[in-house]
Amino acid sequence: MTQTADALVTEFCKKWSSPDAAELASYFAEDGVYHNVPMDPVTGPEAIEEFIAGFTAAFDGIDFQVHRQVSDGSGTSGIVMNERTDVMRRKDGGEIALPVMGVFEVVGGRIVKWSDYFDMATVTKAFT
Repeated sequence: MTQTADALVTEFCKKWSSPDAAELASYFAEDGVYHNVPMDPVTGPEAIEEFIAGFTAAFDGIDFQVHRQVSDGSGTSGIVMNERTDVMRRKDGGEIALPVMGVFEVVGGRIVKWSDYFDMATVTKAFT
């Protein structure tokens, strides 16, 4: 069964609760881009997998609490935007709640670009 872009992003967001970097990277196109906007973008599934593995090493998981999600497109392609709070569950038992605005560009059932917009100061403060 082929998923709509909206359903694909919903599924992808749920996978972060127990992240498998290889599985998450498999959602991206060969030239896919993952951009946490306060940082440099990462391109291609291998680089994205490496970035996700490094980022999630400090966490037991990240719960994407999606407050609103809208999409525009047809079938397996489109733009999906969500407003959410990412609750990062630290291995030491603490949590970091990060308000995020995400924009996903999906073509042919693969993410070609994912941009997340958030306040880097919130993340930096949580680790100091």
